[in-house]
Amino acid sequence: MWVLAFSIYAGLKWLTWWQARTSVSHPAWYSVAYLFAWPGMDAEEFLGSSQRPPSPSVRDWCWSLYDIGCGVACLWVVARVVPPAYPLIRGWVGMLGIVLLLHFGTFRLLAVIWQSCGIRAIPIMSNPLRSKSLSEFWGKRWNLGFRQLAHDLVFRPLHRRLGAGGAGFLVFVLSGLIHDFVISLPARAGYGLPTLYFALQGIGVAVERSDIGKRFALRQGISGWIFMAFFTAGFAFWLFHPPFVQNVILPFMHAIHAL
Repeated sequence: MWVLAFSIYAGLKWLTWWQARTSVSHPAWYSVAYLFAWPGMDAEEFLGSSQRPPSPSVRDWCWSLYDIGCGVACLWVVARVVPPAYPLIRGWVGMLGIVLLLHFGTFRLLAVIWQSCGIRAIPIMSNPLRSKSLSEFWGKRWNLGFRQLAHDLVFRPLHRRLGAGGAGFLVFVLSGLIHDFVISLPARAGYGLPTLYFALQGIGVAVERSDIGKRFALRQGISGWIFMAFFTAGFAFWLFHPPFVQNVILPFMHAIHAL
């Protein structure tokens, strides 16, 4: 899993740098920092930091360290006390710990560090639980690194031909196929479920933008938040299906717990 995920990430990372390397004037060490010490895919933003960003606040530092601490606690403490009779629960607690440790904690801490150095590094997670719609969750708050990449490489070239709705749906399908490759292939089971999950997200976005969505205010307020939570969390077992948890996550947790 990690080899597949890193290989895809490294290839796409190199592509974003290659496209921006000559169009944006920057010191050479910015390129090294972008390639090896920044998880985002916003090459032009990171390399072209001509204007110094606002200095990070103490709260930014504290939240980063807090998320790291919560991730460590979930992965090394809470997951260990879950009874062996509930392996899926143990695996989900471990996955929560990984996400908190990396995406919300370490990656945000890196953003804060680079911001303090004068580089415009935007955290890839932007308070996703505050999303008031499914569109806002996927488009403005969750994994902004992939969102930027998908927008530049897939959505922008196709939206004139297919329209915003069609191009956006293909972005979700592509994301599903990538997750199938990284999740189902190592698990040797559950093929198609991650793709189905992301296709459903695309359908959900279309529904909230339809006349029905406007009638029930699915892009704002509590109704929008409930709709977002239902689509993202309610079908999460299709994305991180049981074979993946049992065949990949639990062995990985066993390995790191043995260190």
